[in-house]
Amino acid sequence: MELLAIAVLGVFALGYFLLGGADIGVGMLLPVLGRDARQRRMVITAIAPFFLGNEVWLVATAGILVGAFPALEGELLTGLFPAVVLLLTSWIVRDMGLWLRGRAGARAWRAVCDAAITGGSWGVALSWGWMFAGLLAGQIHEIATGPGAVLAAAAIATLFALHGLAFARLRLSGPPHQRAGVLFGRCGQWQGLALTAGAMALLCSAVGFRLPLAENAADPGTLALLLPATLVLTPFLIAAQAGVWWMFRARVERPSYL
Repeated sequence: MELLAIAVLGVFALGYFLLGGADIGVGMLLPVLGRDARQRRMVITAIAPFFLGNEVWLVATAGILVGAFPALEGELLTGLFPAVVLLLTSWIVRDMGLWLRGRAGARAWRAVCDAAITGGSWGVALSWGWMFAGLLAGQIHEIATGPGAVLAAAAIATLFALHGLAFARLRLSGPPHQRAGVLFGRCGQWQGLALTAGAMALLCSAVGFRLPLAENAADPGTLALLLPATLVLTPFLIAAQAGVWWMFRARVERPSYL
């Protein structure tokens, strides 16, 4: 039962970092990919149908962690508290920018929202990098510090940006698509996305293996109640996500707001 709980947690975590990591990376590069107001609207349109659905995977991951590994969740929340606060704050700022950008037509308003999207996306990526830097070193009860932690956080944030570039090459058209291609390199579009997704999966797997999951699993009675309900709901989540991706599979040809 503990192994099944670990597998379920891993599926949801990978779902978030592979899917949500792409729209976070696009947001990080918003001012680079979009040089004027119309192009930035196109970049936002590329992730608009997906970002809320992608965040569901993170909420589900947190729910599984709390329900199936309550002791570990408490230790992580306490030890990584500064990075968790940065993550939640950046998440709120980013989503506010995405939701509110189209509420007014003033140039200053759009500039503020664009800064919120870009800064919030960088904050989310760096906060994950900060947490992962310590977890990869086996630090659960305290946040990582020092030059090594800074370099690791920057490298992980760069991986988010590369994953976003790979996704942007598939979703965008026109000048934003060309810029994404120049920044990413000569690798094929689907091959590039597979490469960044594989790197993201390896990173998450490495972090997962460093966590004492089996030793901190909930009692069998709790798992027997939680896991069947999760397994029943998961196919519906996957089907809904697949439907959205199929519906919006075409490249973005023109800008649109949320």
